[in-house]
Amino acid sequence: VQLQASGGGLVQAGGSLRLSCASSGLSLRRYAMSWFRQAPGKEREFVAGISESGGTIYYAESVQGRYTISRSDAKNTVYLQMSSLKSEDAAVYYCAADGEGISTTLNGHDYWGQGTLVTVSS
Repeated sequence: VQLQASGGGLVQAGGSLRLSCASSGLSLRRYAMSWFRQAPGKEREFVAGISESGGTIYYAESVQGRYTISRSDAKNTVYLQMSSLKSEDAAVYYCAADGEGISTTLNGHDYWGQGTLVTVSS
C-alpha cells in the first residue's frame, strides 16, 4: 500500500500549485485525509484535513483562505490547491490517511505518503 504525493515544484511568491495524493492499493474514500508539511529545521505541521465524506474540512490558521483541500473518489485522489504562496510555505508536503477521522497531530495516521517538495522563490 502506498500513498503518492506529487505536484510539488518551484513557484514564485504569490503563485499557485496543486498537490495531489493518490494511492495504489488503498481506497482513499474509506479514509479521512490530511496534508502536513515540514520545512528545514522545523517540525512537521498540520496543514489541512478532509473527512471521508468531504463534509468536514480543517485548515491551519497559516493557510486558511489560501489553500483548499478536496477529494475525488472517482480518481482516488486528494488535492491541495495552494494559492498566494509565501516563502514560509516552502516545505516538503506529505499526505496522510486517517482511519478514524481527521487527525491534526502527527499521531493517528494509518499511512503516510513520501512527500513532495514545494519551493517558493521571492
